[in-house]
Amino acid sequence: MVRDVLLVDSHDEFATHLMSLAGDSWCFHHVRDLVAAQRRQAQNPCRVGIVVLRDDPSALLSALPRLTGTAISEWLAVLEPRMLDDPHLSPCIVQHFHDFHTLPVDDTRLMMALGHAYGKAMVHLRMHDAPDGDTHFGMVGRSPAMRRLYEQLDKVVKVDVPVLLSGESGAGKELVARAIHKYSARAAGPFVAMNCAAVPANLIQSELFGHEKGAFTGAQQRNIGNLEASSKGVLFLDEIGDLSLDLQTNLLRFLQDMTIVRVGGTQSIAVDTRVVAASHVDLSAAVTAGRFRADLFYRLNVVHLHVPPLRERRDDVRQLALTAFHNNMAIKSPRVTGFSEAALRAMESYHWPGNVRDLINRVRRAMILCEGSQIMPADLGIGPNPSPAPDFLTLEGARSKLDREVVLQCLRQNDANVSRSARQLGVSRGTLYRLMARLGIQHNEHSG
Repeated sequence: MVRDVLLVDSHDEFATHLMSLAGDSWCFHHVRDLVAAQRRQAQNPCRVGIVVLRDDPSALLSALPRLTGTAISEWLAVLEPRMLDDPHLSPCIVQHFHDFHTLPVDDTRLMMALGHAYGKAMVHLRMHDAPDGDTHFGMVGRSPAMRRLYEQLDKVVKVDVPVLLSGESGAGKELVARAIHKYSARAAGPFVAMNCAAVPANLIQSELFGHEKGAFTGAQQRNIGNLEASSKGVLFLDEIGDLSLDLQTNLLRFLQDMTIVRVGGTQSIAVDTRVVAASHVDLSAAVTAGRFRADLFYRLNVVHLHVPPLRERRDDVRQLALTAFHNNMAIKSPRVTGFSEAALRAMESYHWPGNVRDLINRVRRAMILCEGSQIMPADLGIGPNPSPAPDFLTLEGARSKLDREVVLQCLRQNDANVSRSARQLGVSRGTLYRLMARLGIQHNEHSG
């Protein structure tokens, strides 16, 4: 087996010396600068690297986290002996490098250190790289709930009909919508995502259908709406339950005729787009309550897919965490090598009210702020044996309990109407939805 090593050195002499040591077991790939190093890593990544630090090593040292993100997990430093007296350089060497060597190097010691570094890099690769071929439709997970979703997607991507996605905030509904686009006959067309809860009510019709110049104050030029922009592709309408009844009527008319009229315009424009809609609230209950048109619901609900929450797919938590770590290598602290087993077990036990989005955000934060070499449960903000409910004995837990009671009471007073509740609480609908997700408030809790 030939072991590849990336050598970053602006001079040639040391590279020539290493080539003489390589034999049949090692292959040293010499680059002279950071740009060449990143290009080489993109083509055929090495897992171990050597950096020769010369007169001004600051640029190389500052770039090491980026190069580590390209696959390298273990670095060795080579430097002049006098550089060890630099009070700023010594801490960097301790923080960034598996080992260091001074010129002229002891060849035997250097090759032994390279062997140790390579072995450690291979262990790191087995532990923390995303498993090859272990994704389906661009999604991670092998739990029964995800396998059912993959089976449904395999059928959905072959037909060209509207799709309605249900699932909690952060569960991955947009990822499913993107999969429907990517693996369908519309893959060459655009994918346009629109969060109906995030667009101000007075602008949402223009955002959806577009407008003509002069249609209203501030309309200084024609604007192509999201329906028109997604022609030949897919339009993903997230939180569609937040559309007003008037806009629901307009959307229903589009789905029936596949034509639009821009705001302020008179011309009917044919649009060929596939609509994938999503909501984290129960739209059938919204129909019963009169907040959502029944005919639009049935028009969208040709195919219904449920995206499972993370607590129903705990078998996937470890793989999701390792994949999140792998995908965010470029931002991690140089000293972080991966998760402790305690952290992985804690994540598997956690109730994840914010679902996959919460897991990814916690992993990213831990990768940046972790002080040790391994991420611990505390770095993720969860304990080794977390309770499925907030810890009310802490100040944070007491505050969360109070926030939850206030939000639930407000929703009950307003018959589960999120828009009215948001106005009463003095926040936007989007903020209230995020607060509900953080507090683990489900739609069926709003009444009673």
